[in-house]
Amino acid sequence: VGLVNLAARRESGARVILKPGDLAPDFELAGSDGRAHRLSDSRGREALVLAWFPKAFTGGCTAECESLGQSGPALRRFSAKYVGASTDRAATNRSFARSLGIDYAILSDPDGAVARAYGVLGGSVFPEQWTFYIGADGRILEIDKHVRVSSHGDDVAARLDRLKIPRRT
Repeated sequence: VGLVNLAARRESGARVILKPGDLAPDFELAGSDGRAHRLSDSRGREALVLAWFPKAFTGGCTAECESLGQSGPALRRFSAKYVGASTDRAATNRSFARSLGIDYAILSDPDGAVARAYGVLGGSVFPEQWTFYIGADGRILEIDKHVRVSSHGDDVAARLDRLKIPRRT
């Protein structure tokens, strides 16, 4: 159904359109690390980078997640948590994260409720490959809708620097 809707450019309902300055929708999603992750856990403490990708074990998504993993040392310098997110089941994301040997969580949103709240789920069952930069106050700082998968980790680190996200001490 999702592929037919995508081909026909049909969407189910009005798509949410978030922009910088908007309060990011809160969520609670299972992570590939076996923990529940909530946006509210970061509020008042650190920024959050939420990198949506369409499907585990596909070429572009693998390159994006590997890039984030390879840039881990640079990303950990910032007072920011970074996670991947997809509509894959938790077990799939656990296997995917394990296969890549990454040290950050990939969040699972199998019913797409959070993906719809962020506006990344259009006429397909697959989320857009967008990255949300959310400040410690819970507001969206920026949305990258043009992710370059092979350099995404370095791009995220550069953007965190440009957004003046504090460095960890």
